[in-house]
Amino acid sequence: MNFKTSGIKKLPLRTAYAAALMLAAASGSVIAFASSAFAQTAPAQAQAAPVTLSSKAMIERSETGADGVQKTVLKDPSEVIVVPGDRVVFTLTYENRGSEPAVSFRATNPMPGPIQFISAAEEWAEMSVDGGVTWGRLEQLSVTDTPAAAGEGEAEGGGEGQQGQSPAAPITRSADAKDVTHVRWVFTDPIPAGAKGSISYRGVVK
Repeated sequence: MNFKTSGIKKLPLRTAYAAALMLAAASGSVIAFASSAFAQTAPAQAQAAPVTLSSKAMIERSETGADGVQKTVLKDPSEVIVVPGDRVVFTLTYENRGSEPAVSFRATNPMPGPIQFISAAEEWAEMSVDGGVTWGRLEQLSVTDTPAAAGEGEAEGGGEGQQGQSPAAPITRSADAKDVTHVRWVFTDPIPAGAKGSISYRGVVK
């Protein structure tokens, strides 16, 4: 299931964020900001043990209660004005509605464009920083940056030896949260028939 963002792009920035979150939460699908999470079961189990997924996006805010104690609460996107810097909690709820255990189940969530990854609630969640090609714990991953050539962008003839200069050598560094492109959960244990649960990750509005 997909929803189109053509009607969102023309809205003011804050309204666009709120509208996208509301659509994701109301759709009942595993879509967040026009990006779809998808689930797969082993072919032999796909019909015998269908697993459904649904998603919900909530905005994290701090509030001071009547007792003066500050606490963190989750707000529906329709209740607040969503702005850059807001933290968002995406929860994916799964349920095996079949009569047999679901084996080799996995769920993959591409990071929504306006959201930067912060963390996943589950320690066994995997990340990718290259569009879903390579997976692992964030501390196990690396990215390669290609710096611009020295002198690039300077006025023509601005210095001797700058024209035709080769780009600087690529630099490999440890990946960090802003590099995450996908989050994946691979279930090592079968999901029993009738069982349900949830997985989640947190991000911040860019």
